[in-house]
Amino acid sequence: MTNLMHYFHKQPKSRLIALGFLTLALLGVVDHLAGPELFLSIFYFIPIFLVTWFTGRRIGIMVSIASAIAWLLANYTFYVLGQTSLRPAIVCWNMGIRLITFLLTSFILSTLKGALDHEKELARLDPLTGIANRRHFIELIDAEINRACRYNHPFSIVHIDLDNFKTVNDRFGHSTGDILLCSVVETIQKIIRATDSIARLGGDEFAILLPETGAESARVITHKVQNINLDVMQRNGWPVTLSMGVVTFISPPSTVDEILKISDDLMYGAKNNGKNTVKYEVYGEQVNGNQQDSVSRISA
Repeated sequence: MTNLMHYFHKQPKSRLIALGFLTLALLGVVDHLAGPELFLSIFYFIPIFLVTWFTGRRIGIMVSIASAIAWLLANYTFYVLGQTSLRPAIVCWNMGIRLITFLLTSFILSTLKGALDHEKELARLDPLTGIANRRHFIELIDAEINRACRYNHPFSIVHIDLDNFKTVNDRFGHSTGDILLCSVVETIQKIIRATDSIARLGGDEFAILLPETGAESARVITHKVQNINLDVMQRNGWPVTLSMGVVTFISPPSTVDEILKISDDLMYGAKNNGKNTVKYEVYGEQVNGNQQDSVSRISA
């Protein structure tokens, strides 16, 4: 069942819509051939569920109306031409009830799907800053590993730790600490591109994913991040600096854990080197056709 749902999620909406209406047409033909004695209305819920769940309420309502019409047309000969003892008023009543049932089903399904999507989105966001949490960041890196391997593009990870953040909490209170964290996020979001992603990995630790970004571009972005944030800290009287580890992956490791360990170790190396420091590394550089690690660590 999970594999089937995953398959439908990967399909284009246009294909799912076409499949839904095709299913309706086949059901209508079978319903007509079977006659009113065989109850087939329940099977009309299949295309309604399929299209509503994977394409949304608007298309689901259209399929619900089409389902009611398909049911009516399938039984046209028996009901409308009087080849049954049911009165026309009963036929109209049945038609209306089915339409209402189909529409309610579509509405309930779309509402449930929306609620599930909302909960899923909340589970991927940091509640304080509204940016990606560690779980979602891992998903983003995993996708970037696959893209980098497929298209042979580099990407960079900036691992950030706020020096002396505990001092702010102790001296000014946790509410001020929260404001500081949100200020860091807001500042970084103004610097990075729309294709870049920032995440809060926990506490005062952040990371930035820079897709299709080489070492020099990563240095430029990191320099801006550090300088602008230091200016924000000084203007607010917060004794906080940034220690950062910046890794550019020419050919990345196969797992997210390895990538995070490399960037995390580099960040802690910067922190242990006196804080307010940036260390850079290029991982997996091609040298004469062979894989080699190229390390260049520079204190900012």
